[in-house]
Amino acid sequence: MAQKLVPEAKQGLANFKNEVAGEMGVPFTDYNGNLTSKQCGSVGGEMVKKMVEQYENGIKNK
Repeated sequence: MAQKLVPEAKQGLANFKNEVAGEMGVPFTDYNGNLTSKQCGSVGGEMVKKMVEQYENGIKNK
């Protein structure tokens, strides 16, 4: 198995995922097998959208 480059990032991404899911009204828990693919995918898509926006804002402010 590959070594994680930034082990601390796992908890940060989990927190971010739960924050985004809460904003979207998707009930994420430790077990998400009861959620649809659309629900889970929409959370992942929104996470990527927010990360790209943060990156773009960081470049603009340099």
